[in-house]
Amino acid sequence: MGGMSDSPAPLADPHIAFDASEGRRDLVVLGSTGSIGTQAIDLVLRNPDRFRVTALSAAGGRVGLLAEQARQLRVNTVAVARADAVPALREALSAQYGAGERVPEILAGPEAASELAASDCHTVLNGITGSIGLAPTLAALEAGRTLALANKESLIVGGPLVKALAKPGQIIPVDSEHAALFQALAGGTRADVRKLVVTASGGPFRGRTKAELATVTPEAALAHPTWAMGPVITINSATLVNKGLEVIEAHLLYDIPFERIEVVVHPQSYVHSMVEFTDGSTLAQATPPDMRGPIAIGIGWPERVPDAAPAFDWSKASTWEFYPLDQDAFPAVGLARHVGTLGGTAPAVFNAANEECVDAFLAGRLPFNGIVDTVAEVVAEHGTPESGTSLTVADVLEAETWARARARELAVQATAEARA
Repeated sequence: MGGMSDSPAPLADPHIAFDASEGRRDLVVLGSTGSIGTQAIDLVLRNPDRFRVTALSAAGGRVGLLAEQARQLRVNTVAVARADAVPALREALSAQYGAGERVPEILAGPEAASELAASDCHTVLNGITGSIGLAPTLAALEAGRTLALANKESLIVGGPLVKALAKPGQIIPVDSEHAALFQALAGGTRADVRKLVVTASGGPFRGRTKAELATVTPEAALAHPTWAMGPVITINSATLVNKGLEVIEAHLLYDIPFERIEVVVHPQSYVHSMVEFTDGSTLAQATPPDMRGPIAIGIGWPERVPDAAPAFDWSKASTWEFYPLDQDAFPAVGLARHVGTLGGTAPAVFNAANEECVDAFLAGRLPFNGIVDTVAEVVAEHGTPESGTSLTVADVLEAETWARARARELAVQATAEARA
């Protein structure tokens, strides 16, 4: 996936002249009951003159919250991925809406989020967790919507598919690191970029050796020092798999070669990422840890949303630290670079195997170090895939299915060996 000098504009480009039309911007929020979705809705409710949500989607496990969101926002449509959640959702909506009030249309099933992603709106915020977000990402791009992308997995597992559909600058990243790079890149031209520097908090186990990580518990791994996230993302942060995924994402979003994407550990999580330019200057984007800032960039660019998130109090002393990444204790970033270089279905295998290994770790069937070790074994067994230029959704799904099954088998073997 080459360098950047002669290639088209990247998928995420702050220099593209985005439509900043007058009036409210219509949004569709996918994954509305999750962390990204709930914070996005908080922003919308605080800025009713800027944004209007027309539709919401969720998995279906928190129908009470979904119905409450629908009532607050007066949306036209709500969708749930689980069809069996529809009766409970109807009941929850009935409790929220009074007699004579128009109740939103309900869509259900695995295609429902994709249908909403292609509906009439300005921006689709994809806050779904996991590679199931790929189909809605493709639907939004094909429909010509601006895509505020928090679902990094859809880009990682379907990179060539996304690149084939997306117009230059059609994607605005919502990950804190990629929103930071997006903003820093606005300070120079692509030809002047020397490297991207992606920051990592280091997770709860920063400074520990690989041997010391062998016995850590799920409870300890879930205790992230700076961010409040879902369990899978929190464990990915502890293993630094999440940072590996972000390296692949940065390569795809900004068309920068892997050898020019660096990871540094920054425990305070104040600097969210940096861009180093050829003249030696480095531009860093910094805010206190709060995802509402990146979300506001995603749904509001090129305009900024006032008071979207807290700012620093510069009257108080603070210390910002940066450390090199311990590649031995945290091999996930190096593995991700390898996987990203392979391309094709390899990133899908990496991501799917990791999700299964995280589940096994949380259930006590796999040790902490076994997560990345097992993922590496699955990736090695998958081998070198064919060129990603002809990748299809079916290819991705088939690779994921195989990777999940193989990861589960290896986790079972590891459990049996540990008990022998």
